[in-house]
Formats: sequence, structure tokens, C-alpha cells
Amino acid sequence: MLSKVLLTAISVGLSAAQAASKSLDIAGALSAINNATPTARPSTLPQATSALSKAFANPTDYVGSAVALVKAGFDPADIQAIVEGYSPADNSINNVNTRNPSRTIYPRASTSDPAYSLPEASLRAAIRIPSTFTFGQKPPVILFPGTGVPGGITYAYNYGRLLAKESYADPLWVNIPKYSLADAQLTAEYAAYAMNYIAGITNRNVTVITFSQGSLNVQWAFKYWKSTRSITTNLIALSPDYHGTVNAELICPPVIGPCTPAVLQQYYNSTFVSTLLANDGDSAYVPTTNVRSSTDQIVQPQTGAMASGVLKDVRGVGVTNVLVQDTCPLSPAGTLVTHEGILYNALAYALAIDVLKNGGPGQLSRINLPATCSKVVADGMTLNDLIATEASFVVFFTNFLTCLPKAFVEPGIKAYAA
Repeated sequence: MLSKVLLTAISVGLSAAQAASKSLDIAGALSAINNATPTARPSTLPQATSALSKAFANPTDYVGSAVALVKAGFDPADIQAIVEGYSPADNSINNVNTRNPSRTIYPRASTSDPAYSLPEASLRAAIRIPSTFTFGQKPPVILFPGTGVPGGITYAYNYGRLLAKESYADPLWVNIPKYSLADAQLTAEYAAYAMNYIAGITNRNVTVITFSQGSLNVQWAFKYWKSTRSITTNLIALSPDYHGTVNAELICPPVIGPCTPAVLQQYYNSTFVSTLLANDGDSAYVPTTNVRSSTDQIVQPQTGAMASGVLKDVRGVGVTNVLVQDTCPLSPAGTLVTHEGILYNALAYALAIDVLKNGGPGQLSRINLPATCSKVVADGMTLNDLIATEASFVVFFTNFLTCLPKAFVEPGIKAYAA
């Protein structure tokens, strides 16, 4: 009997043999990744950057890169053992948050907001509040993840660990069910609710730091859940893809069968993206700092007039768009910076600290660029943080391959945005 994958592939015009071939590609990719065994582990930062250069020699060979990363010692199985401040529990979507906000935020926080379609219990349970959180004694910082990886693996041991030690930031993060691979419009509901909930239990405005698709989700929340704008002090977006990415079609070619909804929505100028960017959705709603890399293997283009990670500023709230290679040319912080590598990048972190200390958007003039650009990893981060962060690419790709259900077309636009 033909599998469901084969049947769906055949339904879009592939022969049984072609469909079987494509189906086996997925099974083969998973097998190759799962059977890969580390043969070494970098012991110095130069060794790590050299290994990354080899692993991403063909940056759009995602299966090959994932296998090469594991073999080179960037193994997700090691994350808990090698980094400080991380536990698998940090990825929970069943968190118990008993504090109630000081004002009504559900089913909507304002008459200008659409009602949430997801249950409040699910929206609240996705918010991971670490034991270090002070509930308003320090300014709250919401860390929002990207595609395929939970907030814990993305942030707990880097931004989460480091910012918790500072007087000017109080980090927490959000873990999205199905790892942000389902309908991005639903993921945006988690963003909108988290902003309103944290502001409501701390009685303080929030700063939001996003990674990858998280920028799309939060920008969508700002556009349609207007209540979030007045309670958000700053947005700091790392490897953002406001316009989607042309590489989405390489990750998930449309002719071979169904795909995860969020990847379809991140096709460059998809219906979702076009809806977001319409009517000045391509401009910031709050002071915004965007940091991107020209060597991003996931989000492209990131240079030129079509750069995905850039926002305009028609509202005059303040926007800083930074390409690390332009600011730190031919230096450790500005050479090979992968999609996930922006999370440990010294310049990106320095800009985030500048925003948190001084208010946004970030200003390069306030940063010691010679010192910052000379570093591969941010102050306070280590070789092991780099290894763990790069291993998250393997987590992303594995979750992408295994996530169900898949679809042939992106989800329809919700009525409130149509």
C-alpha cells in the first residue's frame, strides 16, 4: 500500500517512482542525521569557525550541513552537558503561571485587538518564567524563538543566562507548540498574549528579542494586536525575515509534496508576508533594532534593496538596520555568521545591550566597535555556547522534517487581517 506521503506527492503530478524517490529523501535525511556520530569536537574558537566553514561550504545543502555539524561535534545530544543554565524543562509548553495580570487581557486586551482563537490556558502555558525572574523589580525581556526550535534551546544558556545577571533586564522566553512550524498567525497569538501577560503581571513595559521567524510573528502581533504597541519599549530582531526567504523553496520545494505551514508562509512575499507588509507593515511599530548576516544560510536575501531583515520607519519610532559584515568587515564578528550564529555574535549582543541600557533603537556610535568586532562570541559567552547554538540547526532541521500535519498551500489569512 502506498504511504500517505507517496499518495500526496502523486496527487501533484509525480509518478509513483518519483514520489517514492522524494519520500525516501525525507527518510534518508532523518536516517543520515540520526546515524551521524561525532568524530571530534572543537576545542578552540578557531577550530569551531573552521569546522563551521566546512559544514556550510554548500550553505543550502541542509541535510549535508546537519550531518556535517554532528560529525564535527555540534551535536544536539550534548547541549545539556556542555552549557551552563540549560535544562530540557526549559522547553516546556506546559508551564504553570498562576499569577493573573492586573487588567483583562483575554479574550482581548483592547477593543482594537482581534479576539484570540487559542485557549488562554495554552497561551499562558507556553510562557517559561525562570526562577531568576523578579516580576517587575527589573525591566522584563521576552525572548521569542524562531522556526523549528523551542525558546529554551534558543535562549536559555545565552541571552537568558547572561541577561538574568544584569540589573537592566529580566529575561523569560516562550515555547511554541510544534516549534513554530504550524500556522504563523497562531504563533503570533502567543507573541501578543505573552507581551500583554508579562506587562500585566509586572506592571512594566516589555522589551522583545526575537530570532528568525519570531520577527514575523511579533511584527504581525504589533500590526493586528494594537494593544501590544504601547506596552513594548523595544524590539530587537536577530536574523529577521520580515519579507520571508527565497531559501524556503529550497528547504521545502513546492513540487515534491506537502510542507510545514510556517515554511510555506515564509516563502519570499508569500500571501502571509504580503499581508503583513501591506499598509506600512514593512515599517516599525516600536523602536526596533534589526541585526542580520549576509552569510545567513536560511534567510536570503539579506543584502541590497530586497533584504528581508530590514524595516522602514514611516512612523518615526526609530529603526536601526545592521548588517554585521558591513559594520565589522573582515573581522571575527563579521565574516561567517550563520543564521543561528547571530545568537552568539558579539556585535548583535552588543547592540542588544546598548538598547537595554540606553533605549532603542541601537546606536553603533555607542559601541566600541574595534573591540566588539574582534570577537567571535559575545562577552560572557563561550566556545560551548557556540557549539550548542550551532547544534540547534540540527534540531531545527529534524523538527522540520518530522512535523505534522503538512499542507500543500499556506493557511488562509484570518478574517481580522483579510
